[in-house]
Amino acid sequence: MLRPLIFFLLVTTGAAVASSPGNADRLKDIASVAGVRSNPLVGYGLVVGLDGSGDGNSTLTRQSMQSLISRLGLQIAVNDVDAKNAAAVMVTAEMSPFVKPGQTIDVTVSTVGKAKSLRGGTLLMTPLLGADGETYAIAQGNLVVGGLGVQGNDGSSLTVNVPTVGRVPGGGSVERNIDTPFLQAEYLLLNLHRNDFSTAAAVSDGINNVFGADVAVAIDGTSVRVRAPADPAQRVAFMSLLENIEVDPAEGPAQVIVNSRSGTIVIGGNVRVTPTAITHGSLTVQVNEDFNVDQGATVVAGDGQTVVAPGEPVVTPDTQINAEQDPARAFVFDPGVSLSSLVDAINAVGATPSDLVAILEALHRSGALRAELIII
Repeated sequence: MLRPLIFFLLVTTGAAVASSPGNADRLKDIASVAGVRSNPLVGYGLVVGLDGSGDGNSTLTRQSMQSLISRLGLQIAVNDVDAKNAAAVMVTAEMSPFVKPGQTIDVTVSTVGKAKSLRGGTLLMTPLLGADGETYAIAQGNLVVGGLGVQGNDGSSLTVNVPTVGRVPGGGSVERNIDTPFLQAEYLLLNLHRNDFSTAAAVSDGINNVFGADVAVAIDGTSVRVRAPADPAQRVAFMSLLENIEVDPAEGPAQVIVNSRSGTIVIGGNVRVTPTAITHGSLTVQVNEDFNVDQGATVVAGDGQTVVAPGEPVVTPDTQINAEQDPARAFVFDPGVSLSSLVDAINAVGATPSDLVAILEALHRSGALRAELIII
């Protein structure tokens, strides 16, 4: 029997002030500054130098190569280009906040055509664009490919990992800044990673305890507005103090999260069950279908003789149905049942993952499970 994997998520009740290390979370771990984030970049380019594992006669790659070579001063036709050693690729990267022109970023290169492997290839100069269509970085360099692909003449092949995706460490050179509101805005906006009004209030109180009253104001369950120093030169020191303030997050909501595919269940520490009786049993029905075949015969009598001639076979269905039902197992939840009692009762009946999902859904539908049921 497949046993479900059950995890317990126990959350301690939080306070609204900073506390000793180990009992609280740093502000940098539970919130982020609005506008201070990474930005995705994307570009289209060519990889050359492949050992015959390129796109071959792909029209897209041949046209790209013809256009590139034409910009270098040579006039050739598309039919004059062979792309067996080249591949059309999409280049992606993440531009970290505050990165400056001249710094480098890692880029990822992925094929878009028929190329079998990028091993040994070189990415040619590729502009990387932001969401606004502007160029923020230029990528170029030799690829590092972790995959391997081998194909024999008889059509057999072996592929290890993914040879059609590679990386160029430090292959992207940043060309322009991405503006952030960190230095210009009068207020800094802290966004909590998890929406909770109690945690927002605790964060606001923790900041005011350190910097003084009315420095921070919780504006909703996700965001806390913080008044920043007017001098931009002081904001870095201010943020270094701010992000290390320790706050006890509020106790999380009562939730039961079920992964119906793997049988993993996460139950919050606040989950309670009202008085309930559950009967859990199983019914097994087995149907065996068989056929009895008898040889038919034709009897002809005449002139004192009897002749038996073979006839059509006679097929008679023979069906057997057996039904077995295990004794029903029932357990009762008393008022205010705790987390451990709930788990022990479910485990006691030997429930499979599908049984657990059915039991929890029934409890939630009846209103006995005082928690949000989330099935993923």
